[in-house]
Amino acid sequence: MKLLAIETATEACSAALLIDGNVIDRHEVAPRQHNQLILPMCENLLAEGGVSAGSLDAIAFGCGPGAFTGVRIAASVTQGIAIAHDLPVIPVSTLENLAYQANTNIDEYVMPAIDARMDEIYWAVYKRISSNQLELIVAEQVQEPEHVNFPDIEISMGLGSGWRSYQSILMGKTHLSSDRVIGDALPSARVVAELALTKFLDNNVATVENALPVYLRNNVVHNKK
Repeated sequence: MKLLAIETATEACSAALLIDGNVIDRHEVAPRQHNQLILPMCENLLAEGGVSAGSLDAIAFGCGPGAFTGVRIAASVTQGIAIAHDLPVIPVSTLENLAYQANTNIDEYVMPAIDARMDEIYWAVYKRISSNQLELIVAEQVQEPEHVNFPDIEISMGLGSGWRSYQSILMGKTHLSSDRVIGDALPSARVVAELALTKFLDNNVATVENALPVYLRNNVVHNKK
């Protein structure tokens, strides 16, 4: 199994190459430099792994939500490689990426949140159902942090820049202590690769025409309670 993964939805730019369960990656926090960094990262990984793009089984990418330009870069690079080499594509949610990094037990709930600017956050709630699988409990959405609302469930951990920017508001809603919040957590291509492997084995892949970015701005939730 050989899979290339790309993640550029936030200030972190990263690529990863998974070969038979082993992952090598490149990761750099470099705002506004993703367009210059991502292709060299991918080329270096393929060279280090001794594989060609044409020999890949699939390519995965962080499909968002996140920075508009960053999400678009990941989708465009992925589509270009997939078309050139006739590869299936595996979109992986940026919020799911963050939730996957949470140090939680089975059946615990995680709330990833990304600063969406304009005084809003991208957020969702996931439940860990196994060591490498999550279930989406509250749909991904963009919203002002003051208006975030979810079912009567206990959040075990919060991750992402949304927590860094609006920690006091979100902690008040979830009753989390500061040691259960990681505001500087960033999505990574290594996690994209790990999640994509599970999706690939479940035959949860997309054709290149359906490998589209997720912006969420076109589906803003208005909850003014």
